[in-house]
Amino acid sequence: MSAHSGGIAELVVVASVVHTMGSVTSGERQPTAIAVAGGRVVGLGGSADVQPLIGPTTRVIRTDGAVVPAFTDAHAHPIMSLGLTRGVDLSGCTSIGQLAGELSKAQSYLEADDWLLGWGLDPTCLDGEDITNELLHQALGSDRKAYVTLFDAHSAIASDAALALAGIDGPRDLPSGSIVIGDDGRPTGHLLEFDAMALLQPVLPVQTLPERVAALHGLLAQMAAQGIAEVHVLDMRDADVVELLCAAEEAGPLSVRLRLSPWCTPQLDDAACRDLIDGQGLGGQRWRVEGVKFFIDGTVEGGTAWLETPDSHGESTGSLWGGVRDYARRVAQFHAAGVPTATHAIGERGIREVVEVLAALPTNGVQHRIEHVESVGRDVIQQMGAAGIAVSMQPTHCTHHTHADGNDEWSRRLGPERAARAWCTRDVLDSGAVLALGSDYPVAPFEVLKIMADARLRRPVDDPSVAPVLPDQALTAREVLAGFTTGPRAAIGESGGSLELGGPATFVVLDVDPLAVPAERLGTARVLLTLSEGLLTHEA
Repeated sequence: MSAHSGGIAELVVVASVVHTMGSVTSGERQPTAIAVAGGRVVGLGGSADVQPLIGPTTRVIRTDGAVVPAFTDAHAHPIMSLGLTRGVDLSGCTSIGQLAGELSKAQSYLEADDWLLGWGLDPTCLDGEDITNELLHQALGSDRKAYVTLFDAHSAIASDAALALAGIDGPRDLPSGSIVIGDDGRPTGHLLEFDAMALLQPVLPVQTLPERVAALHGLLAQMAAQGIAEVHVLDMRDADVVELLCAAEEAGPLSVRLRLSPWCTPQLDDAACRDLIDGQGLGGQRWRVEGVKFFIDGTVEGGTAWLETPDSHGESTGSLWGGVRDYARRVAQFHAAGVPTATHAIGERGIREVVEVLAALPTNGVQHRIEHVESVGRDVIQQMGAAGIAVSMQPTHCTHHTHADGNDEWSRRLGPERAARAWCTRDVLDSGAVLALGSDYPVAPFEVLKIMADARLRRPVDDPSVAPVLPDQALTAREVLAGFTTGPRAAIGESGGSLELGGPATFVVLDVDPLAVPAERLGTARVLLTLSEGLLTHEA
């Protein structure tokens, strides 16, 4: 392993092991020390190798833990979450009774005219009951203005008072999504997909720019405390995102580097697509616009995924965002311009259509990827690998929201045959495809070490009583570490995510060796220090 490049280091960490996640020559000694100066790695080797770099001003940290490359969350929504995660967190509710109790408790702190906002509601807790605002009215009364987003962030429930304030009293012709209408011809309060949810935005309580800046800095600091140094932000919807990020950097450096991919739909006209192409590379000190994000379908629980055959409710039968021909034309336009794409695809028909489009593109070095891949046949996964398509998946979507016995909304919707293909991470890697891992926050928590543990166990690491979901799809310790380090870089067509002499000093110090401890111990491990390009973003 490389020793040092001369000069005096600002920081030296001596650990039990340094996992560089780079290529290793046979017989090469495992490094145990790393030195940093000027935001770069200037020493990498044994403790004796970095000793010449230690001067009177060098900070030296010694630990029994390990050093690994800092983590990249390959799919999260930290900016969109600023509006989505307001109010009471309902993600822990597992029954209608518990939900009603949480809503009533939250209301006890409100004035009569205040809004009740909530987020993270998993429809599994409704035990098969229809998703309507009746559950809000029973807990809060019919006069309360209330708005609750479901955990998938693709749907919401609004009370009658909220609907009235927004002027919603019947169906609307929307580009995508819908206002669900009951048998009585009135809205049920269930809003499906983003265009329907957007109808409530003008009447919801407003967040000021200073509030959003403070919230963003707070959130990114929490992410850095989990060892995250970069996030692939798969959204850039709000008109004020650039203003927000510029204001945030005026207030101080971002704890996490952000790579933003604006949303794009096949229905956009040529001028709008050209604007997205021209906007590539826009950025600040620690954020940058790169790539675009497409949707081919919605979610299983919302009945908006794209399946080969209908789900158990007779839904999920098509794409919400137009025909595949339009999608293929737009993807080809970005491909020719050198712009990588990421496509949200959840149902087996949607995934297959996206794979066929991407596999047919001429080779020009642009790396495209598919997000989520919740249920699809092994033959399509093999086609992904053969075509060099990257796959971005979120292990805790499986371990937090599905059950081995199929007693959850996702599995009930799909039926046993499709549920038996849940988040096949093992098959994806074995196909030769690049695999990047992430959280999809705020859909699921961004606690990386717990996500890694779940991906190894195929169950929640916090609850050993839960049976694993398809345990043959489990990943190894090294594979999950790669999924949060080198995998996200490869998924956007770049090298990196490893530690090497002269490279960026972007690493975390853990109190355990993640490649040596059982998954259960990894789930309780601590991040002692996070360094991002030499910037200390977290220290326990």
